[in-house]
Amino acid sequence: MTTDSPAPVAPGQALRDAIKPFLSFFEGPVYRHLTDPGVANFAFGNPNEMPLPGYVSALHEHLDPQAVDWFAYKLSEPKSQEAVARTLTRRTGIDWDPADVAMTNGGFAALAVAFRTIVEPGDEVIFLSPPWFFYELLILAAGGVPKRVKLAPPGFDLDLAAIDAAITPRTRAVLLNSPHNPSGRVYPLADLERLAAALREASAQIGRPVLLVSDEPYNRILFDGRSFHSPAEVYPDTLITYSYGKTLLAPGMRIGYLTVPPTKPDRVELRDRILLNQIATGFSFPNADLQHAIDDLERLSIDIGALERRRDRMMAILDDLGYEHTRPEGTFYIMARSPIDDDERFAAILAEEGAMVLPGAVVEVPGWFRISLTANDEMVEASIGAFTRARLRALPT
Repeated sequence: MTTDSPAPVAPGQALRDAIKPFLSFFEGPVYRHLTDPGVANFAFGNPNEMPLPGYVSALHEHLDPQAVDWFAYKLSEPKSQEAVARTLTRRTGIDWDPADVAMTNGGFAALAVAFRTIVEPGDEVIFLSPPWFFYELLILAAGGVPKRVKLAPPGFDLDLAAIDAAITPRTRAVLLNSPHNPSGRVYPLADLERLAAALREASAQIGRPVLLVSDEPYNRILFDGRSFHSPAEVYPDTLITYSYGKTLLAPGMRIGYLTVPPTKPDRVELRDRILLNQIATGFSFPNADLQHAIDDLERLSIDIGALERRRDRMMAILDDLGYEHTRPEGTFYIMARSPIDDDERFAAILAEEGAMVLPGAVVEVPGWFRISLTANDEMVEASIGAFTRARLRALPT
């Protein structure tokens, strides 16, 4: 199913409306329990354990100035571009050009720059729902018209027919997030090949390329031995956005990138436009110290095996207590069905009992809620009582 967001008649109000569910969460009955003693916080993908020692060591090492311009203004440093290009070449099998890598202050900025670069006023951008909180906001801020394509729980399968039906002569881009937040789906290469075929056909009919924006911040957080494939491997007109904040579980340290594959025909001209929009969006480049440390950061990761074990333990708890849930293939998240239709009410009850989750309404999946696996193991065990009592309260006998 496809739904259109209203055209931005009053831009300020449209922007506020786009993130109203997200902002409302911080004023609602769940968030007020954040500082309760012993609360198990599953609400967001924030760390609940101390940072990676190797990450801290790398920052210490590269904070020590080695030249007078160590902390000067930095654009995309060649060292950073080369490190990213090496990783992309290894992961995709495509010989990446460092000049095509634009370093950004996080994935958020990478997306903002991407939309500012490719969207003209009135252009339509298709995105998948449930979405990351800020997709609609960023499309609107670039002057675009957001168009949702709904993915149905519990499978959240990629609905290629619905995407194809949503494309019009005004479609500029399709936004794909895989591994997908909040469902945890990792869309396989076969799905990406079918999507690429549909976009090639649509591009031929429209008379210009329909771009694919591939938001990939979780592409190294994979479970059950899965591999990740970027759509850039099969569709040249792809822009990739990435954040190191997920793999390193350091979302407050803002570094990421925006890039295009060397197979994209107009990529050289695109470089200048990306640079211009990095400046226009408020100098969207990472801090100097993070770029100095990039070689070390590329080699680091949180313990994916430990995260997978936590996923398995959380799923077992939910199974024992009678909650329907997804089996995430990647990311930090499990989606579970609320025992009552009002997921916001159930999340409030659960918070009162000692466990904070994100109501599904915040991510456009009413009747469900999202559990973040960045909660620590002690929180997972402590939450058993909360999930038990909340279910009993929500479903009185």
